[in-house]
Amino acid sequence: QLSLVQSGGELVQPGGSLRLSCAASRSTFSIKAAGWYRQAPGKQRELVADLSSGGRTTYADSVMGRFTVSRDNAKNTVDLQMNSLKPEDTAVYYCKGDVYTGWGTANDVWGQGTQVTVSS
Repeated sequence: QLSLVQSGGELVQPGGSLRLSCAASRSTFSIKAAGWYRQAPGKQRELVADLSSGGRTTYADSVMGRFTVSRDNAKNTVDLQMNSLKPEDTAVYYCKGDVYTGWGTANDVWGQGTQVTVSS
């Protein structure tokens, strides 16, 4: 079954760093474009970072300068590096991507979600 598999995420103190990774469920699949979203309790899911198939990146104002989305071609993943974390970054983080399977592209495939908690 086609899906995105997330790794990373845990409890970190304010000012700390975390790295999240997103990979396709089969190593032969590749992620063409991806976005990282987050949803905090009682709030709507929001886009925090986006990576286009051409390598263009966009960020929400709230994470600009602190988060970096990138592609790791060796690992076949799309990663989110999060620095200078704040308590308000606490949320469940999701990746969503367009996945090339070899015989076509599946659009808007979601990962399972990863809890990130920023607290002292």
